[in-house]
Amino acid sequence: MSFQPVSYDSSLEKSYHTLCQQGKALFLDENSQTANLANASALLNQFLSNVNWVGFYIWDDTENELVLGPFQGLPACNRITPGKGVCGTAYEKKQTVRVEDVHAFPGHIACDAASQSEIVVPLFTPEGDVYGVLDIDSPVLNRFSEQEESFLRQFADEIENALFPPEN
Repeated sequence: MSFQPVSYDSSLEKSYHTLCQQGKALFLDENSQTANLANASALLNQFLSNVNWVGFYIWDDTENELVLGPFQGLPACNRITPGKGVCGTAYEKKQTVRVEDVHAFPGHIACDAASQSEIVVPLFTPEGDVYGVLDIDSPVLNRFSEQEESFLRQFADEIENALFPPEN
């Protein structure tokens, strides 16, 4: 089965529903976490308008920091410690962090000078630990709405299901 791009020109809710369905199809029968994260970043990059970076930082237990994973965009910071920047804050708080203006966020890590707003959604293991974070940057101030945050959390749930398939 090959992936077919679609147009996302309906309501935000319907568009995200389509995105989640495409994600499920891409993740189906794929056991590689790297492949699933790479496809998720590519799918989001294709789906979202006004974004300049979409990718993942994965928690490394041996180094006690987030390490750059699959992404779409300019080269990025390789490692982020808990509590640093938006990604480290989302990791430490175990919750989504949506930033309207990254220049007003204390300790923001500027990997791409064009970024103006950002949203970071944590990904959880079945045990409730943070596996990593989904990081999305935009060159537009206040790009991410509360409603879109909710839909991105739903997409993150699909990613978690792909990373940690339920036991049958």
